[in-house]
Amino acid sequence: MNFLLGITPSPVMSALLWIVLIVTALYFARPTVHQFILATGDALHKAFRTASQSVANAEQGLAERNREVLLAAGRETKERVVEREFDRINETVRKDLANFSALHRNLSESINRIENDHKEAVDVPPDPPGWVAAVEAVAAIDSKDNRVGVGNVLADIHKSLVKAHKEAMSAYHEASGQRHALLRKMRPEWRQIQQTLGKVGKNVESLLGRSVTIDRHMEEYEDIVKGEDRAVSVLSSSSLVYFFVSALVMAVAIGGATINFSLIARPMAEMVGGTSLVGGFRTADIAALVIIMVEISMGLFLMESLRITRLFPVIGALPDKMRVRMIWITFTILFLLASVEAGLAYMREVLLHDELATSALLRGDLDVAASSEYMWITTAAQMGMGFILPFALTFVAIPLETFVHSLRTVVGLIAIGVLRFVSLILQLLGSGLRSFSALLTHLYDLPLFIPLWWAARDRDEASSDLSEVRS
Repeated sequence: MNFLLGITPSPVMSALLWIVLIVTALYFARPTVHQFILATGDALHKAFRTASQSVANAEQGLAERNREVLLAAGRETKERVVEREFDRINETVRKDLANFSALHRNLSESINRIENDHKEAVDVPPDPPGWVAAVEAVAAIDSKDNRVGVGNVLADIHKSLVKAHKEAMSAYHEASGQRHALLRKMRPEWRQIQQTLGKVGKNVESLLGRSVTIDRHMEEYEDIVKGEDRAVSVLSSSSLVYFFVSALVMAVAIGGATINFSLIARPMAEMVGGTSLVGGFRTADIAALVIIMVEISMGLFLMESLRITRLFPVIGALPDKMRVRMIWITFTILFLLASVEAGLAYMREVLLHDELATSALLRGDLDVAASSEYMWITTAAQMGMGFILPFALTFVAIPLETFVHSLRTVVGLIAIGVLRFVSLILQLLGSGLRSFSALLTHLYDLPLFIPLWWAARDRDEASSDLSEVRS
């Protein structure tokens, strides 16, 4: 600095001289520097714009891929649902058609019996009495002819009339009783027909309800096959819901596995040794973890063999005979492992009881039997938990399948969001660098305001002189 300021006797004059030289150099280099700054800004802008476009293309390709995955998963799910509904309808129709002949025969027999009883229960009018003709004959006799004892005849007719009336009423009452008895016999047949028709009506209503459900599922399936945006949005929201629900259930299952691990880790230390290490971990912990993992694996294979889940298509494609054998094999292994865990839980309680007894003796407490009187309750509870938890962990296969299938969609959506954000950031950086290059040109011109002002003043005077010459 002393050298730079010592080129003239006065440091102030040296500084002013350097300022003039630097400003002059900057002024003459101004067009080149401006071109360099603007060219650099344009190049960076184009580079970031190209990168943003590439990321946007990648995001669009990933979105298309995620859309295809969603549609394929939704199509597969709808096919399974529709197939299950058709199986239910097939089972219902098969049962109804299998009993249709017996049902038709029962209805025909009941209707025939009702018709026969109805014919027998018809109210038949009684035969006209025979004294009507006698009355007509008596009425035709001349009242002046007293040769015949009309009074006696009429008295006999009256007696006959009363007797015939009584006999007719008795016969009528007896026939009415028989008809009522026949009608009472018809009531069970009516009830049976009513129950049969009610059962048929329920089956028909069930089929109609299932047909409506199948129509709804088929409409959704058609939307999925066509690739409608509404179907994609529904599948995306459903995947998110399934992901969080299955994640919650998996967290609960992990808690159950942790409790199961704590039940068998301590007795396993007595079996394999509590001081040996494998890769920095206790051998007992590794053994307990392996047992739990084997139980979960057997549960997965059992669910796959039952065709409840479809994580392993090879198992689902096995012949039915081999699949049934696999069901029994996996269930037997799972049952044996659950029994082993129950025994380990019992061993854990025994070890705990021995430790409590030893510590009580060391303290001088001789009343150990009284404190262990109700220990069988905790022992039974731990053995029950050790036996039930492996079977409970079997059902982890269901949320695991849902979690795996929904994870693809969730990861795709997150990746799409990240790529979209990166594309936006690159685009903003490109535009910002272009604007920053223009700002740098203005900052470069800031020290040159005097020569720029003087050059602008000369241009204005030259333009005014030119206009005057032209005028």
